[in-house]
Amino acid sequence: MAVLSVRPVANLFSPKQVMNASFDPLELVNTYGAFGTVGRERMNVVFEGTDAAVPDGAAEWKPYPYRGLPGDPARRPPQIAPYQLRLDWQMWFAAMADPDSYPWTLHLVWKLLHNDPGSTGLFAANPFPARPPRYVRAVLYRYSFADPSNGKGLWWTRQRLGLWLPPLSADSPALRRFLAAYGWMPTAQAPPAR
Repeated sequence: MAVLSVRPVANLFSPKQVMNASFDPLELVNTYGAFGTVGRERMNVVFEGTDAAVPDGAAEWKPYPYRGLPGDPARRPPQIAPYQLRLDWQMWFAAMADPDSYPWTLHLVWKLLHNDPGSTGLFAANPFPARPPRYVRAVLYRYSFADPSNGKGLWWTRQRLGLWLPPLSADSPALRRFLAAYGWMPTAQAPPAR
């Protein structure tokens, strides 16, 4: 096995790494991996909620922090291996697309608008522990590692690219129609008490 593993290990350190390939006719030693390299910057969708009556730029928006993905630029990247954080993994892909490609994110917004413990528990913290927010939106950011000499204690720099999902409320007719079309709308679900 050690002799057969020489080629897969050499491949691991190659700048032109081959993924998901077999290196011997018996297929005893292989490579596996979704990505041969990791980029220096990444897109990230950050869900935010507000209690404000009007969900505009003057509203105070509180982020739902992820367990592993970047959020707060001052938060050190956590060590999570060998675990695979489900929401973080799915949101990594969703950030490279749009909400139409990831319709379940609207169901997640619905759950956040109702403070569903199973959904809020996927995040590192719930910024609305006492009662659900009036509105939830999703903002797309571009993250890069910060220069270690920045003197501000930042691990990331981020640039806001725009809204990934506009502000939605529990009584939004468009959200309710969308969820009903997917069979995700409980028939007797009332808007959360304010």
